[in-house]
Amino acid sequence: MGLSTAAPSCCFPSTSSPRLLLLPLQPPPSRRLVTPGVGCFHWPYAVGSSMRRRGRRRRATAPPAVAAAGEATGDGGGSGPGAEDKRVDTDLKTLARRFWKVAAPYWWSEDKVQARLRLAAVFTLTLATTGISVGFNFLGRDFYNALADKDQEQFTKQLLYYLGGFAVGIPFFVLRDYARETLSLRWRSWMTSYYMKRYFKNRTFYKIQSQSIIDNPDQRINDDLSAFTGTALAFSLTFFNAAVDLISFSNILYGIYPPLFIVLIVYSLGGTGISIFLGKNLVNLNFMQEKKEADFRYGLVRVRENAESIAFYGGEENELQLLLDRFRRAFENLSELLIASRNLEFFTNGYRYLIQILPAAVVAPMYFSGKIEFGVINQSVSAFNHILSDFSLIVFQFQSISAFSAVIDRLGEFDDLLDGNDSSLSKRDNIDGINIIFKSTAPSVLSSNGSPTQSDPCVVLEICNLTLLTPRSGNILITDLSMGLKEKDHLLVMGPSGSGKTSLLRALAGLWTSGTGDIIYHVRGSMELQTSNSGPDEPSNIQSNGEELLQSSKQRRDNGIFFVPQRPYMVLGTLRQQLLYPTWTEDVRHSSNNDPQSTDPFTFEVYTSDGVGSKSEMPTTDELIRVLEAVKLGYILPRFNGLDSMHDWASVLSLGEQQRLAFARLLLAKPTLVLLDESTSALDDMNERHLYSQIEAAGITYISIGHRKTLHKFHNKVLYISNSDSTDSNPRNWDLKPTEQMSIEESSSFAS
Repeated sequence: MGLSTAAPSCCFPSTSSPRLLLLPLQPPPSRRLVTPGVGCFHWPYAVGSSMRRRGRRRRATAPPAVAAAGEATGDGGGSGPGAEDKRVDTDLKTLARRFWKVAAPYWWSEDKVQARLRLAAVFTLTLATTGISVGFNFLGRDFYNALADKDQEQFTKQLLYYLGGFAVGIPFFVLRDYARETLSLRWRSWMTSYYMKRYFKNRTFYKIQSQSIIDNPDQRINDDLSAFTGTALAFSLTFFNAAVDLISFSNILYGIYPPLFIVLIVYSLGGTGISIFLGKNLVNLNFMQEKKEADFRYGLVRVRENAESIAFYGGEENELQLLLDRFRRAFENLSELLIASRNLEFFTNGYRYLIQILPAAVVAPMYFSGKIEFGVINQSVSAFNHILSDFSLIVFQFQSISAFSAVIDRLGEFDDLLDGNDSSLSKRDNIDGINIIFKSTAPSVLSSNGSPTQSDPCVVLEICNLTLLTPRSGNILITDLSMGLKEKDHLLVMGPSGSGKTSLLRALAGLWTSGTGDIIYHVRGSMELQTSNSGPDEPSNIQSNGEELLQSSKQRRDNGIFFVPQRPYMVLGTLRQQLLYPTWTEDVRHSSNNDPQSTDPFTFEVYTSDGVGSKSEMPTTDELIRVLEAVKLGYILPRFNGLDSMHDWASVLSLGEQQRLAFARLLLAKPTLVLLDESTSALDDMNERHLYSQIEAAGITYISIGHRKTLHKFHNKVLYISNSDSTDSNPRNWDLKPTEQMSIEESSSFAS
């Protein structure tokens, strides 16, 4: 594939081929050409075809990129109709810094010994294959001398040498490519774990989704990391090979005819300069193509995930128009990319074809004058092609280099964001000031004779002078809210749409920290609190006497705080995993980090958050069945063949069934406090009453958001929040009363 038909059948591969392919949407990069009389042909690195296959898969299966919230506001993951179609080119210094920042951590990680040993093995095999190529250069000279001299005995001898060389050399080439690919896979597995840990740390994934900071983080983790590791290794070996080739073949070529060496240097430097000039826009175009293709893919996934809603609305025409508009943007950018590639190919094709005759034309007069033999012409052409390819890597690989630069840029941008260095993230976090604190408390006291006595109900939650702002604009939602909540002191939050009811739950869950004030959770005395270092967006002061800062969702759960949204999240997995989520994870860890001799490339463990609190024992199968029956979902077991069947649960279960499943999770977790965001909106009155009676019987304190009149009878207090019409610090826009005092008429009067 890609070889000249004039190449002799006895040729052997070289190690210095620059044939690398990175992205499927760009024209294929240059291939080394084989000319008549060359002593060996050039067998490219296997990464060429593998990258081509990887690229096709990536365009076919790239996952959705951005958050639904971004799509809802027309951002489309930061690249909707109003997004910029152009971007400022990244300078070379920034690109080099980002490459080092992305590439370096693995080589100093816990897997560094294996990584360095494998890299050394790859380079050793590369040196061996280069030496084999040099040997075949001399074999080629003697082979064609025997052919020109019509010396059959010598010809047969050289032919046998060739066959023996094939038998000895082929294993080195195969092992070199295999060693490189396995190292690339091991590197990718480590980087995937490394980036995913940072992606979930400090809820960065939520900030990216809710604030549309960057586009398509999932593509950067899945596709760009894969492209980066494979291509970085391939390019490293290519440049190393070029240096070794240059040393090996320069002596040969200079010894044959020094002026030919001078012609080669001038020719390659001139070609490099022209290639850089013609292809200067390719990096930006490749970057934008990655983004636009992912945006189009995300639009298609949105249609699949919301097929029923679109069908009910009859929104097929609108969806078609939106998708075609996204495809048009990708098409227009690709058209520009193809034009730029075409202009570059006009030059590079001429550049490559000219070298077929250039070396022979320079040394031919020496052959005609009898100063050199015919085989020396073949040797000079072979050495010339080797060295020219080494000098002309930028010419031959410019499209691959530009595409790889776009990958570096996207990963570097993502890496800066994960480190908290991104300006857009810091700007949004600079108004954060809500402190979320855990405070250990005891449920009872001892009498004078040492026997336990019943104390007043323990305080579960305190909110002190809470002023809540929107993260982006800083608009005031709630002003100076102060209240306390005791055990079984159930609170109903009501108010008009847009008044900040769900935003209050976000603040209680630690998702929003924009504003001022303290939220204090009084945790059961049995909880084991552990101090964790606060992140850049977390409070920096750690209170005394057992108080704790909220560091993660896991810490909130481990300390008995649970959240149930209106539309429950259905995980990818079995019905058993739906019920266990998020309190328990089935034992599916896989790690070989403790075994330095392991050849398994999957060297990471499943990420867990900060270790806080203690997790109860995982429920048994009988307990899972009982809790399904408790929420009136027992009938789904025969419907789906038990607990261990796999389905798209968000599609096969109705919203009402999903909400009851969320209550089953809640009953299994047995938290101290649960936050319910219209969690029974899809249920009838009877099922709603039954579920509230279940969590009441379990001794769980709950805070609910809702609009239904029927919710009043399940709660002791009502917090009514009205809309805040000003961004100034106005008097409070909330009212807290016992349920019996806040009749429906009073609520209506307050709202007016």
